Amino acid sequence: MQRIIECVPNFSEGVNTDTINSIAHQISGVAGVKLLNVDPAKGANRTVMTFAGEPEGVIEAAFLAIKKAGELIDMRTQTGEHPRMGATDVCPLIPISNISMAQTVAYANKLANRVGNELGIPVYLYEYSQPDKRRSNLSIIREGEYEGFFKKITAPGWEPDFGPRQMDAKRGATVIGAREILVAYNINLNTASTQIAHSIAQAVRETGKAITNADGSKTHIPGTLKNVKAIGWFIKEYGKAQVSMNLTNINVSPIHKVFDEVCNRAADHNVRVTGSELIGMIPLQALLDAGKYFLQKQQLPQTVNEAGLIAIAVNAMGLNEFSPFDADKRIIEYQL
Repeated sequence: MQRIIECVPNFSEGVNTDTINSIAHQISGVAGVKLLNVDPAKGANRTVMTFAGEPEGVIEAAFLAIKKAGELIDMRTQTGEHPRMGATDVCPLIPISNISMAQTVAYANKLANRVGNELGIPVYLYEYSQPDKRRSNLSIIREGEYEGFFKKITAPGWEPDFGPRQMDAKRGATVIGAREILVAYNINLNTASTQIAHSIAQAVRETGKAITNADGSKTHIPGTLKNVKAIGWFIKEYGKAQVSMNLTNINVSPIHKVFDEVCNRAADHNVRVTGSELIGMIPLQALLDAGKYFLQKQQLPQTVNEAGLIAIAVNAMGLNEFSPFDADKRIIEYQL
């Protein structure tokens, strides 16, 4: 049976359509690879691309995309709301069918080795690919972002896994690894306050927040949602603050549970959720489960077909607040 892996690289460009299209063309031009989704965000100045196929084709497409991004994106002038450290900020591989995580790790390492040695870009491994668990978390690796990496890359314990130990001024550095399916999900608030959005993010994310006590010591308060990473920011494009999240295990913290929890925490700050947006793609079952949840919560009849459940989930979470939600393009199984 065919082995399929998915790749979801994040590029530090969300405005220039020529650049975005040129990178996407590198992916779609590889035989045996299907480009599933291209999702640019102007405020974040970041584009998430999703493609899948046979492993060898996928890592070839990823290599060509990373190469092209490095040619076209100049990190010396790039700015945006989203944290970033390179033209290709992060490039994960995800096992989809008939391939193990261990095998996917081997392909991720092969890609990282090639990017580091052939392109001369500093590469850090993360998640399942990173043997040193002290630096397997993306947010820890990316801390300091592009501007801080010129110093960080020379610090003890921060030598890249592949490539030169010198920050590339134009292309920056890249993170590559194998991970489980991740859902990138933003929830919109009826406020422009980044402070409120960040407070909500701290309340829900697994790492929570640290409070400094009177004696200078710190107390850590964990958040309410496991396997959730979150930050708060303001998106000028929308004129709203958002709680921007990565859901790293939707079996533990499903999207509907995350939505309701952010709604509850927003109420603590006397603001409300106006809707949400999905970045990239989502597994079908996640939306079906959300539809069933809101169906029960709204005490509606239970005899609803698949399309009906998706529509209920989309409406309940306001996934179409800023643009129509096209299930055929956003659900992984429908594209594959």
